[in-house]
Amino acid sequence: MYNIRVAWAIYFFDSRCLLIVFPLAAAARCVTASLFVVEGFLFCGRFAALMNYGGFVARSMTGFGKSVAELDGVEISAEISSVNHRYLDCSVRVPGAWMSVEHAVKSKVKSKVSRGKVTVSIRRKRSGAGVGRLVFDAEVARQYLESAKQLSDLHGGNEEISIDTLAGLDGVFTVEESEHDMDLVSKTLTSAVGDALEQLCEMREREGQALVSDMNERVSVLREFLGRIEQRLPSLNEGYEKRLRERLASLAADTSLTEERLAIEVAVIAEKRDVTEEVVRLKAHMEHMLELLESDEPVGRQLDFLIQEMLRETNTLGVKTRDLEVCREVLGLKGELEKVREQVQNIE
Repeated sequence: MYNIRVAWAIYFFDSRCLLIVFPLAAAARCVTASLFVVEGFLFCGRFAALMNYGGFVARSMTGFGKSVAELDGVEISAEISSVNHRYLDCSVRVPGAWMSVEHAVKSKVKSKVSRGKVTVSIRRKRSGAGVGRLVFDAEVARQYLESAKQLSDLHGGNEEISIDTLAGLDGVFTVEESEHDMDLVSKTLTSAVGDALEQLCEMREREGQALVSDMNERVSVLREFLGRIEQRLPSLNEGYEKRLRERLASLAADTSLTEERLAIEVAVIAEKRDVTEEVVRLKAHMEHMLELLESDEPVGRQLDFLIQEMLRETNTLGVKTRDLEVCREVLGLKGELEKVREQVQNIE
C-alpha cells in the first residue's frame, strides 16, 4: 500500500502566512493545534487594534438636530435629519433669496457626515425691523380689476371683484426685504448648521453605542456556535480518516493505478471534507468585526461586506461537513449573522 498520508493547510492573517504540514493519521490532533496557533495570531491582531484605536466612535445613520440663530431681526432655524442610505445624499432647503449659500451648507454637512440620507431645512421668521416694507403695486391691481370686468361682461352680469379678494391676489402686495450681506448670511447659516450637526452626531453616536453593544453580544453567540463546531471536528476527522483509509485500500488493490493517481485521490477527498480553513477564517472575521466596531473611521460598508463573506464561509462549512450536529450549529450561525446584518445596515 502506498504511504501517501500527508495533509496540509495554509492560513493568512494580517499579511502573515502560517504553513502547517501534518501526517494524516494525526489530523484530529493537528486540527486543534493549528486552531490554537492561529488563535495566537488573532489575539495579537486584537491587542494591536485595542492599542491603535483611541475610543469608541461608531455611529448610527439615524439622527436629528436643531439650532436657532438671529440675523438683523430675522430668526433663522436650521433642522437636520438623517436616515439610512448606501452613500451620502444631502439635500438642502433654503429660502429662495439665500440659494447661493446652499453649497456652503452642504460642505459643512460633508465635513461631519460620511454616509446617510441627510435633509437640511433652513427657515426664517421675521420680527421687528426684520419684517420688511409692504409695497402696493397699483398697476397690477388695475390689471386685475380690468380683467375681472371683462370676465363679468362676457358672462352677462355686473359682478365686481371685492377688495379682500383683490388684496390676496399674487403681486398686489409684496414685502420688500432688506438686503443682507451674503457673506454674513453664509457665516450665520453655517454656524447654525454646525450647531445642529453637533446634536445630530451626538444622537447618531448614542444610537451607535446601542447597536455596537447588541452586535458585541451577537458575536459572543456566534463564537459559541463556532466553538461547538470546533469540538465536533476531531470526531469528524477521525471518521473522514477511516473512510479515506478504506478508499486507499480499495484503490491500492488496483495495480494499474499510479502513485500520482493515488495522490490525486487523497487530495480530492481531503479537500472536500476538511473545514479547518473555514473555521479559522470565521474566527478571523469575528475578530475583524470587533476591530471595525472600535475604529475611528466610518465602517458600515466594510461591515456589510464582512457579513456577506461570513455567510459565504458558513454556507461552505455546512456543505463540506454533511454532519447533522454541525448542520444545526450552521443554521444557528446563519440566523445570528442575518440579525447582525440587519444591525449593520444602520451603521455609518
